[in-house]
Amino acid sequence: MSKRALVVVDLQRDFCAGGALAVPDGDAVVAPINALIAIFRASGDPIFLTRDWHPADHSSFADQGGLWPAHCVAGTSGAEFHSELVVQDDLTLVSKATERESDAYSGFQGTDLRAQLIAAGISEVLVCGLATDYCVKATALDAVNAGLATTVLTDAIRGVEVQPGDTQGALDELLAAGVKLADSSSLAWS
Repeated sequence: MSKRALVVVDLQRDFCAGGALAVPDGDAVVAPINALIAIFRASGDPIFLTRDWHPADHSSFADQGGLWPAHCVAGTSGAEFHSELVVQDDLTLVSKATERESDAYSGFQGTDLRAQLIAAGISEVLVCGLATDYCVKATALDAVNAGLATTVLTDAIRGVEVQPGDTQGALDELLAAGVKLADSSSLAWS
C-alpha cells in the first residue's frame, strides 16, 4: 500500500474573504480541509502546509510591476493561516516565494518539499487549498512530475478566475498531466 501525504496549499488570510487577494468562496475550503487534517492525523500520515511568505517588495506585486496586489507578506496578519484552519505542531510548514525575484506558485519551487516527501517514503499526495488555477495547479503538476501519484481534492479547492474559465482550464491541464481529481468524500480512508 502506498504511503500518502496531504498537501494543503496556501490557506492564508490574504486569499480568503476580506484578504488582499481573496479567492471567491475561498472560505468554503476550510471545513473539508479540517476534516482531511483530522483523517490524516488519525492515520499518522504526514500533513504539509504551504504558504506564500513574501518579502514586502516581492516581484509579483503590482507596485513592483507584477500581476498581484501585495499579499502574504512574511510576518503580517495576511500571511497567517485562516483563523479556523486546525494547525498543530505536528504539521510540516513549507514557506515558498521567500525570495524577491521568485514567484514560486508551486510548493516544490525553491523549497525542500520534494526532499521531505522522499525522506518520509511518500508515494502519493493529495492536494487541496488555494487557488486552483495557480498554486494548487503548480503544486500538483510538480508532484506528478516528481513521480508521485497525485490527486487534487475538488471539494477542497477554489480558483481565482482572473479570466473566466481559468479554473476549468487548470483542472483540464491537471487531468492531461495525469493528476486525478476526486471529491474527498469519495475516497477510501482505510
